[in-house]
Amino acid sequence: MNRSHYFNYIEDRLSYLATRIEVRGKLNILDLHLHSENFYLHFFNELFGWQLQNLNTVKLNAEAIDLIDHKNKIVVQVSATATKEKVDSALVKDLSSYAGYAFKFISISKDASALRGKSFVNPHNLSFDPQKDIYDVTSILKVISGLGVDDQRRIAGFIKKELEAEVDPIKLESNLAAIINILAKEDLSKDATPVETIPYDIDKKIDHNNLDAARGIIDDYNVHYSRVARIYTEFDKEGNNKSMSVLDAIRRDYLAHKARLSDDDLFFRVVECVAERIQNSTNHEPMPYEELELCVNILVVDAFIRCKIFKNPVGYAHAAS
Repeated sequence: MNRSHYFNYIEDRLSYLATRIEVRGKLNILDLHLHSENFYLHFFNELFGWQLQNLNTVKLNAEAIDLIDHKNKIVVQVSATATKEKVDSALVKDLSSYAGYAFKFISISKDASALRGKSFVNPHNLSFDPQKDIYDVTSILKVISGLGVDDQRRIAGFIKKELEAEVDPIKLESNLAAIINILAKEDLSKDATPVETIPYDIDKKIDHNNLDAARGIIDDYNVHYSRVARIYTEFDKEGNNKSMSVLDAIRRDYLAHKARLSDDDLFFRVVECVAERIQNSTNHEPMPYEELELCVNILVVDAFIRCKIFKNPVGYAHAAS
């Protein structure tokens, strides 16, 4: 379940980028081509563990080669054109200084599957297997689909930082309200515990619980605390105590996994459990997973701030919410 969520998010963002590059290229708006060069540099470093750098930062207007990894001996051309002529034109350039290097070709917008069955000139005898060394969105996604859930989550996190769409505040509040309604209906509990207190210093709580990977999420989404509080207040005016129900539902997911998980694994498992709870609800009206994940992260971070999940530093003072 979680693997499909991460894969779907990655597929959506990479496909969106490729489409925008294609459309803007037809309009001769080429700024995304340059930005994509640097995006794929960091993306492939994250995906394959390479150490690529942009050759233009070392050698201005370098011919044929855009990215280079001296440690792993890899040279890469990044292109919005996927033709045999484009690959041949790169390989016939003076690449004699890269003897012993492997050549890779990344098509950032077009399907490059037809290229993998072709033969190419390779006068400098670089290591180049078209079946393995020509990448496009589809072939990259095949690699990602075979990764374990932890690696998919890591790649999705990278993609989110690089390609996340801007948030529409009105839509965000609407989605948050809908999800709060779902969680309250699914987990309405007469035994829900009261909303607790807020630590003066969230960073100390993060450090105390060793939340290294989750720190970025908490830092990004704690700014939505007042937005969530406002929605809770509006619902609670109706006398339904939805804030308690939602916070208690999140806390129960936390307690259910606390014995066997800790630190970042526990945080991300709580996020996954809340997302699954919403998607499995009969009251759920499907929304893009990116929007669902955003709302769930906001609500889990809010529960963290309100001290419903994870321990506070021993002897640390609290401020009333």
